[in-house]
Amino acid sequence: MPDHLPRRQVLRTAGALGLGAAAAGALSTTANASTEAAGTPDKLATMGAHHGKLEIRKDPFGTTPDGQKVDVYTFTNGRVTISMLTWGATIQRVETPDRRGKTTNISLGFDNLPDYAALSPYFGATIGRYGNRIAKGKFTLDGTTYQIPVNNGENALHGGTLGFDKKVWKAKVVQSDKAVGVAFTYVSPDGEMGFPGELTSTVTYTLDKRDDLRIDYHATVAGKATIVNLTNHVYFNLLGEGNGTIYDHVLELNAPKYTPVDATLIPTGEIAPVAGTPFDFSRPTAIGKRLRGDHQQLIFGRGYDHNFVLGGQPDSNGLRLAGRFWEPEHGRTIEVLTDQPGVQFYSGNFLDGTFLGIGNKAYRQGDAFAFETQHFPDSPNHANFPSTVLRPGETYKSTTIYSFGTK
Repeated sequence: MPDHLPRRQVLRTAGALGLGAAAAGALSTTANASTEAAGTPDKLATMGAHHGKLEIRKDPFGTTPDGQKVDVYTFTNGRVTISMLTWGATIQRVETPDRRGKTTNISLGFDNLPDYAALSPYFGATIGRYGNRIAKGKFTLDGTTYQIPVNNGENALHGGTLGFDKKVWKAKVVQSDKAVGVAFTYVSPDGEMGFPGELTSTVTYTLDKRDDLRIDYHATVAGKATIVNLTNHVYFNLLGEGNGTIYDHVLELNAPKYTPVDATLIPTGEIAPVAGTPFDFSRPTAIGKRLRGDHQQLIFGRGYDHNFVLGGQPDSNGLRLAGRFWEPEHGRTIEVLTDQPGVQFYSGNFLDGTFLGIGNKAYRQGDAFAFETQHFPDSPNHANFPSTVLRPGETYKSTTIYSFGTK
């Protein structure tokens, strides 16, 4: 669910973010210099010489115009390597081997801070306070109506104009004999982006020896009740980022139903069966097989950009399968487990090649997919959807696992 801007609009967007042309230029210079020192393949190659050895390192990535330092944490088990930024608690890189052992970065991202700040495509970002869309940016809670800044047509997307993806999070290394990663924490003050209550969120990303990337979300609110829907917006291409489309990727989706949308991509409130529609991935099916059909929902989304209602019973840990992806040519797979009731499957419909990602590669339509575990879009405005209300004294907890493999 993108809201990106072409490179030619960077300075205009930087101004909207309060950066200004001079500050944006300074940000670019600082970030590029830091990135050259931190994120080079040579330094990454020094880590993870043996599968099963858990390692982590921290390097500088850049500095924001107001002087906040942004770091990149790189952690590995010797087979899979993850790089994450304190900017937006963002997954920058995910390096995994194919069936022949060749390792490639399979996630979309940038190699510098100004592109993350200005282009805003949500690549790999931790999304909050409310992931997905809220109709016209409005919701009513306990008799009070709140207005979130709209930033996606007439709707609010991913927390408004300055969501959690544009904040610098505090970071703490988490390491045991079984897993390694980073716990990111951000405190959102009462009234930020129009949301009530002071929300403290901690999102912990850990990689274990089985090639599982686990995301544990935790949040509490003080003062007033609020709404919360945290997720991550990593974009994957199992061929390697910038190496072609995901149309031949095979998807098996554990979802007997989905939530149809209107022309602005807001759910109508209906929970509809996928059977007999292009949204039925109950059997492994190539993503591109029905993508260009004339189904009205595909026309509204320019492809898949819909919330799916997950089926099946959770396991003893409260998790259930959300979906499996497989890229036949090189054999990479991703299996996603979650305790959330839904998942937004997005087929990269709005990527248009107007900016360059890591490796100076242009990202075009269909060059990646996002698979965002979540509560349903616009839930505060639909009484029949699972509630996203969090009250003082309650704790928001959620877990999602991305399991990487080959076949």
